[in-house]
Amino acid sequence: MLLILIGSFALFTYLQPDIFLNPVNLQNIMIASPEIGVIAVAMMVAMLTGGIDLSTVAVANLSAITITTLYSSLMASDPARAAQMMPFIVLLGLVVGLAGGLFNGFLISYVGIAPILATLGSMQIFNGLAIVWTGGKTLYGAPEELAAVGKAGVLGMPTTFIALLVIAGLVAIFLNKTSLGRKTQLLGTNPVAARYSGINSRQVLMSTYMLTGLLGGCAGVLFLARNPTSSADYGSSYVLLVIVIAVLGGTNPAGGFATVTGVVLATLTLQTVASGFNAIRLSAYEYSIAQGAILILVMILDQASTKRKLNKGLNKANWFKKKARK
Repeated sequence: MLLILIGSFALFTYLQPDIFLNPVNLQNIMIASPEIGVIAVAMMVAMLTGGIDLSTVAVANLSAITITTLYSSLMASDPARAAQMMPFIVLLGLVVGLAGGLFNGFLISYVGIAPILATLGSMQIFNGLAIVWTGGKTLYGAPEELAAVGKAGVLGMPTTFIALLVIAGLVAIFLNKTSLGRKTQLLGTNPVAARYSGINSRQVLMSTYMLTGLLGGCAGVLFLARNPTSSADYGSSYVLLVIVIAVLGGTNPAGGFATVTGVVLATLTLQTVASGFNAIRLSAYEYSIAQGAILILVMILDQASTKRKLNKGLNKANWFKKKARK
């Protein structure tokens, strides 16, 4: 994935150096990546268990709508109190995301509904709630402090991009350094072995989907930091995009293996390609073709690598058999 990112960057630098290497364009790549990257990390966590979470974008929208509605209502009645309550309102938005994940986890782990159907149904419910809540209109009046954070930067990097790196780092630590994270990976690798190892699959699945819901809430906050408005249909095209990013980043759709670093690199790669296509004046439809082509290329390379490792293992096994016969 790193090679594809470097190759994409080099290609568009060669084709349109004045536009692509413009500091504003590079900033835009980093500004556009965080919300998509966090949702892709959430998708990766769900896919790690062998499931999927189609509702993450809808959860992010509900979180953003909650924050905007409460803050604008307080601003209309008591601006001073609204400023004081802003951190608690943002926290409540994250709680909304956590509640959405809890609902998904209950449907999947206790009711026994397949993840793709459970999260498809919850996505429709959350989208419907958002439309009823907003009346189908765009809401204005998100916390100005969030917008200020979104415009700020450290060493040339937007704070929202730094937030993506921090969130990704925390998820990586959770998956690789905690007992629950290792159980999540084992459950995706072999559910039967996980059950016989004494792992409570219901508890693991519940925790996993609560985490994806919380990440959705974080994405909702990043939405508002980049654009201080919220609506029911914001990011409707992200659902398929984040699935592509998760798979591009090395996530096994069947579960058991994923890398957070790969997902972040895949996010940057697709944002680089999107920016490059804008620089050379190609359409969004051609960008969709490029997404599919990159995904297929990575899958072909992955399959070739897997077959090569398998053949190498078989050849070594045959060599040992021949030595044993001698």
